[in-house]
Amino acid sequence: MTHPEYILTLSCLDQRGIVHRVSGFLAEHGCNIIDSAQFGDAESKLFFMRVHFALEEGAVGDALLRADFEALCTQMGMNGQLHDARAKPRVMLMVSKIGHCLNDLLFRYKSGLLPVEIPAIVSNHMDFYQLAASYNIPFHHLPLATGADAAAKQAQEARVLDLMHTHKIDLVVLARYMQILSPGLCEAMRGKAINIHHSFLPSFKGAKPYAQAHHRGVKLIGATAHFVTGDLDEGPIIEQDVERVDHAMDADTLSAIGRDVECVVLARAVKWFVEHRILQNGDKTVVFK
Repeated sequence: MTHPEYILTLSCLDQRGIVHRVSGFLAEHGCNIIDSAQFGDAESKLFFMRVHFALEEGAVGDALLRADFEALCTQMGMNGQLHDARAKPRVMLMVSKIGHCLNDLLFRYKSGLLPVEIPAIVSNHMDFYQLAASYNIPFHHLPLATGADAAAKQAQEARVLDLMHTHKIDLVVLARYMQILSPGLCEAMRGKAINIHHSFLPSFKGAKPYAQAHHRGVKLIGATAHFVTGDLDEGPIIEQDVERVDHAMDADTLSAIGRDVECVVLARAVKWFVEHRILQNGDKTVVFK
């Protein structure tokens, strides 16, 4: 018999006895801890915890477990969640005209490396509708003309929100979606949207950043995955990585290396999100790897 498995996450003001109370609660409800991680932040005075466990007591059902855990959270002032460890989060991918991150995520999804469902791909261009069709994923073309006025942008973003609600999306991934989101949409996506970009910012802004980097003789190519906020490219960082480069490489080679780093960094961030390993800590994140 396979026992149901859960992932518990929580954050609260640091205090004595949190681990004792949580592990005691799980033991009392017939649960067996599979793995556990915790972190106390001396600066923010907050405590973070993630526990993967199996419910082995048949007399304790899902509803009772959740109700009692909610009561425990109230007693201890904890912001806690219980997630079904075997449920696949529903992810919506957004892309424009650069497809390496989209292609990488779709391959990982199809090969079982990324435990998600992808009910929709959204783009303001038509470039990747055939790629979406090859994975049998509905492709939604939501064009937004260059220089579109506020009303047109609001209408386009309303359709994005409608797709999120219709498909019960848990996470939106901006897989090189090259449109600035409005503050309203950023707020609606708070904590459930991830973006990826090269790590040259703010030094090399605008078009052709790798050409700019090559001209300046950079020695490291990097990428950053972060939560989306109203502050452009400044949301809480989830993951970063770099590759060393040298003077013998031209701008196209730097760009190719950059694409590879972006794919790996974004895939890690998405995987950690769907495994409930990321907890926000103010403007930073705690990532239990």
